[in-house]
Amino acid sequence: MKNTQALLAKRLQQRIENNSYRTLKPSSGLIDFCSNDYLGFARSEELKKLFQTKLSHYPDYKLGSTGSRLLAGNDLFTEELEAEIALFHQAESALLFNSGYDANLGLFSSLAQRGDTLICDELIHASIIDGARLSFANRYNFKHNDLSSLEEKLRHASQTKGQVFIAVESIYSMDGDEAPLKEICGLASRFNSAILVDEAHATGIFGHQGRGLVHELNLQDQVFARLITFGKGLGSHGAAVLGSHTLRSYLVNFARSFIYTTAAPFSSHLTTKIAYRFLQSQDHQRALMERIKCFRDILQDKPQLLYSRSAIQAILIPGNREAKQAATELEKAGFDVRAILSPTVKTGSERLRICLHNHNSIEEVEQLATQLKSIL
Repeated sequence: MKNTQALLAKRLQQRIENNSYRTLKPSSGLIDFCSNDYLGFARSEELKKLFQTKLSHYPDYKLGSTGSRLLAGNDLFTEELEAEIALFHQAESALLFNSGYDANLGLFSSLAQRGDTLICDELIHASIIDGARLSFANRYNFKHNDLSSLEEKLRHASQTKGQVFIAVESIYSMDGDEAPLKEICGLASRFNSAILVDEAHATGIFGHQGRGLVHELNLQDQVFARLITFGKGLGSHGAAVLGSHTLRSYLVNFARSFIYTTAAPFSSHLTTKIAYRFLQSQDHQRALMERIKCFRDILQDKPQLLYSRSAIQAILIPGNREAKQAATELEKAGFDVRAILSPTVKTGSERLRICLHNHNSIEEVEQLATQLKSIL
């Protein structure tokens, strides 16, 4: 056991020496520019009141689900919620998972089989990478948002007999940029491939009433599966895979992260249901877009600011030490902004990842951008 402890300590020391050591931090009380609560739903007093009122309508609800969906953890409320979510996103069906990570793990590990091919954008989320590793499929990466690179991989994969899947995010979590979905759909059609789109950072933000970027571009009939999450724009917890009835049945039978886990509790599903209703009750996107425009207008002359029309704004500050120092300066000024370090991102592409929210006032956005301008 001592040898094992020493090995772990050595690996941790290496992280400390290259400035990539991670620690957990409690809520800081600083002005939030790091959470994924883009629309402010997680802290909405109006949403809390709606939840408390609705919860009183279900006096017999259970604190826990008591089992997996295939055992004791399924109920009519959950299936009605899935149908409501599918209808909202204009999909045939939806299947709930306990998190976006679980959903991607289940989808990618079960869908592609031996002899099939998964072609993923090189900046795809870690949950997709892990799911793909658990499959027996051939796996290739294409250069980020590079259609020529994708076409090259598709030509190579077309020489095999198996099914080909293309995996992208509609909005990328570290850069905040978006995939060229129309062009990717065109390539998928040419090469008879199926597209899987992670909409985690687009749900609630893009498309009519927040239906996602796929919906904004009217591509829902050209995408085989979409993943949406509730823990970001919707301020809740959990995720769903959108697709055909056949896909839903397939995942119920083959997605291990769905089959072998206790279902989320009723309270979580109720929060998601209320969040969807709240999302449709008013134009939440307009206020967020005003804050994004304000931020970018102030920093428009800074080349370190990557292009993004999403709530995620990335400012490149190469070097773990340098990125951490910039985050520390912002913390001293009262702003909670986190540095994203290698190996989470490639060495040399370390950055500040700034998330803008509806609960940030315009004045706070202006103050942050001005402080950043002086740092840069």
